[in-house]
Amino acid sequence: MRPNVIVVFTDQQRWDTVGPFTPNLDRMARHGTQATVALTPQPVCAPARAALQTGRYPTTTGVYRNGRVLPAEERTLAHHFNAAGYATGYIGKWHLAATEPVPEELRGGYRSWLGANALEHTSDAYRTIVYDEANDPVFLPGYRSDALVDAAVRFVADHHEEPFFLFLSFIEPHHQNEVDNYPAPDGYEERYQGRWTPPDLAALGGTAARHLGGYLGQVKRLDEGLGRLLDALKSMELLDDTIVAYTSDHGNHFKTRNGEYKRSCHDASLRVPLAVRGPGFDGGGAIARPVSVIDLPPTLLEAAGLPVPENMQGRSFLPLLGDARAPWPDEVFFQVSESEVGRGIRTSRWKYYAVAEDADPLTAPAAARYREQALYDLDNDPHELVNLAGHRSHLEVAAELRARLLRRIVAAGEAEPVIEPATEVDGRDQALPDPAVRLRGPKPARFGHQPPVGGP
Repeated sequence: MRPNVIVVFTDQQRWDTVGPFTPNLDRMARHGTQATVALTPQPVCAPARAALQTGRYPTTTGVYRNGRVLPAEERTLAHHFNAAGYATGYIGKWHLAATEPVPEELRGGYRSWLGANALEHTSDAYRTIVYDEANDPVFLPGYRSDALVDAAVRFVADHHEEPFFLFLSFIEPHHQNEVDNYPAPDGYEERYQGRWTPPDLAALGGTAARHLGGYLGQVKRLDEGLGRLLDALKSMELLDDTIVAYTSDHGNHFKTRNGEYKRSCHDASLRVPLAVRGPGFDGGGAIARPVSVIDLPPTLLEAAGLPVPENMQGRSFLPLLGDARAPWPDEVFFQVSESEVGRGIRTSRWKYYAVAEDADPLTAPAAARYREQALYDLDNDPHELVNLAGHRSHLEVAAELRARLLRRIVAAGEAEPVIEPATEVDGRDQALPDPAVRLRGPKPARFGHQPPVGGP
């Protein structure tokens, strides 16, 4: 019997929220499999979503920035599960169409539908409006993430006698656009305000001081919803037969690296939670080697016993569950759009990033020429506060990473560009702090990890 599959997908959730604020996700990760270094292929909403639906890079699908429509001919996870006889359902935010409500031909093949293209515009914290298969508006009562969990439980109850694939897509912990705030459930912002500041935000500032309480309150309520969903599966005797994957589209740097919340090369933008439990994943432990969210679609298909299409550009990480030394790329490749046209790789130790200087990030999916912009030694600078690009002591490292990035760009289907080295820095000088740090005054002191105080 083939397993059921549920993808729980959050929006703008930092990787380092997993643990004290997410006991259910933490338990799921420890019981199943956790990718401890998981990165989005693109730290922008629509491109990341297109990659997760198709297993293909944003420049391949054409959804390289927000506002681009996922072409109807692209095959999504829903198409593959439909072909295998699964009931498929989508609940929540879509963000891969151009109109509201989403016409049937642009729903990615999902047969059951209770969604909105831009959920942040059709709803707010306590007023959730989505559209059904007939494109009629539906009001879901309760706090927004709770309302979507309730809908997911109803879907499972309605389809428990057949194999099902459900994609549950939240807007939380994204900000509410029109007010630039993170509306947590009543009482939750106060509960978490001032509890914990990630070290990179403590060094760089941004909007963390006023936003983290609401943000962490949203994360906490999401985790409570995950617990309710797992409880519902257990009560229907489906938990042991259901693969549940949890991840996010990108992280959040709280206006420290640029003028908004994402669209940068830093782990605060790129790194996301990724945990999977259920058949094939229980007892898998921690995968320490870097993986990409683009690897999740082929992983889920293989785990369900379905063929993985050759045109998928991600690869299944199932071999890593049984053998940590299994063949696997030494780096994750990522693209950046809208703020700039950027290309980069992230290894266990290094982050290397180049930016096109003469390309419009809103109209150019790629460029013929890039310039090296950032090099971070993550072993010694995990919060990416000191940029080593151009520093003479690291020219050989940069050259090796540049060659690896060029290979990954070509492997992703792009024409091979030119990447110009960064301007050299005198070897007698200390490495330059990151530009975001320089703009805010003197070099910050070294920050250790700041654990949250008190219980969850």
